[in-house]
Amino acid sequence: VACFIKNPQGELLCVRRAKEPAKGTLDLPGGFVDMHESAEEAARREVKEETGLDLKECRYLFSIPNIYPYCGFDVHTVDMFFECFVDSFNNAKAEDDAAEIIPLATSQINPEDFGLQSIKKAVTTYLKD
Repeated sequence: VACFIKNPQGELLCVRRAKEPAKGTLDLPGGFVDMHESAEEAARREVKEETGLDLKECRYLFSIPNIYPYCGFDVHTVDMFFECFVDSFNNAKAEDDAAEIIPLATSQINPEDFGLQSIKKAVTTYLKD
């Protein structure tokens, strides 16, 4: 799962990747769905783990097939993207897989700054809509 998290000002919360693959590039908060967990539950858990934020609202947008390099092998996944809302980014802090919290106005977002191909494609799609 990956989350486009917006505040009331319309900014998007991005993170800088703390780990490979694509360490140091921009990313959306998210991660793998655990056993016996829905995608929506995973979105809420992953956002909490990476940013400390509790989502106010979370809705499914679209999916993109992906090959994600993990622990030396390629994992075939389907990335599910959600649009999520919070009251504020004020209490956000980089934790877990996030090295830095980066709030951006949508006009400041460049898909090429995102290191993972499926995320680049998703950001491009999201910005068109």
